[in-house]
Amino acid sequence: MPHTKDKEALLHLYNKILPQLAERIYGQLTDVTPLFDDFGLEKIVDTWSRDRNATSDKEISLENGNVPQMGLRLRLNGFQAGGMHTFDISKDLVFKLEYTFYEVGPDKDTKWLEKSYLEEWSAKELDETAERWTGEVIEEITQKVQGLK
Repeated sequence: MPHTKDKEALLHLYNKILPQLAERIYGQLTDVTPLFDDFGLEKIVDTWSRDRNATSDKEISLENGNVPQMGLRLRLNGFQAGGMHTFDISKDLVFKLEYTFYEVGPDKDTKWLEKSYLEEWSAKELDETAERWTGEVIEEITQKVQGLK
């Protein structure tokens, strides 16, 4: 029987999977981050959205195993290039947390990967997800530099 969303499952994602992904993303952005004054890559947890199907009024938290999504947020502030306007970029990698599985993508409506709770990620899945996401970040930077956004 598949593991359901609970404290153990969420802490596994938060403490094991997100840091592994963040490490790979950080490694793929080493050429990009020096172009900005400041950058940050942090874990995020949505503790504000309530599941409309929830039967309890328990506080939404990792401890209670009832958060609807988590992920990573990248902030790149103050793009520096000779004579250009500076700009900032913020981008999320979203883990949409369902009852017996979760979906990973660049937003809550786009699914790149679906996994069962407590299922380990292969190195290939970690690498491909990080590459795909950093590709979108680099594309966004490129478009801003070219004045398309």
